[in-house]
Amino acid sequence: MRILIVNPNTTASMTATVADSAARVANSGTQIHAVTSSMGPVSIEGYYDEVFAVPGLLVELAKGEKAGADAAIIACFDDTGLDAARALANIPVIGICEAAVSATAFIAQRFTIVTTMERSRLPLEHLVHRYGMAGRCKVRAADIPVLSLEDPTSNARERLRAEIALALKEDKAEAIVLGCAGMADLTAELRAEFGVPVVDGVAAAVKQAEMLVTLGLSTAKTGGYATPVEKPYVGLLEGFAPARLMAR
Repeated sequence: MRILIVNPNTTASMTATVADSAARVANSGTQIHAVTSSMGPVSIEGYYDEVFAVPGLLVELAKGEKAGADAAIIACFDDTGLDAARALANIPVIGICEAAVSATAFIAQRFTIVTTMERSRLPLEHLVHRYGMAGRCKVRAADIPVLSLEDPTSNARERLRAEIALALKEDKAEAIVLGCAGMADLTAELRAEFGVPVVDGVAAAVKQAEMLVTLGLSTAKTGGYATPVEKPYVGLLEGFAPARLMAR
């Protein structure tokens, strides 16, 4: 089984973090192929960044499916471009937010997502509502830039820990969901420190992708995720006409 993981931002070091998290949980017969988008923002923090991350994501998804991927994972907790990716691809496409909250629902009645920036909190609240978890899940922001998680001179990890402590105390959270793919390498450490389940969306998405492939399931191609209608795209987006994109 071959699972494609697309980091929709352009920071390769974050892709390496994601790939390591995925490899730790993947079955022995699963090949993880993690790629970094070639265009777009260096990090995704809010709605504006998200829009400009989608084209590069779709390019990598099309290339990965053509190369033989059995499933794909979008490694951004905003589930960036997830609906468009599912419409484009003929393989299952998993978003790490949806994967994380659905997995956590099996093990906790109440849980809290701790994300990075305050501007990312509201988009994640919208996703939690969409995924049917609004009554069980709260979202907090530690107010840390995404890339500061990779800077050992920053206090990002300390602020993340402080926000988790508040979630456990104030939200009565029974589990914590890490609301950024760049936090994936902290999962085991935070579980040991706080003594509660800590869920990384990348790892959860890998196991759900393996399940779907094993069951022979893929995205329904009628209704909302029907294959895009072929038509010309013009200007800078000419190459994103569906047939041209999938032919890359």
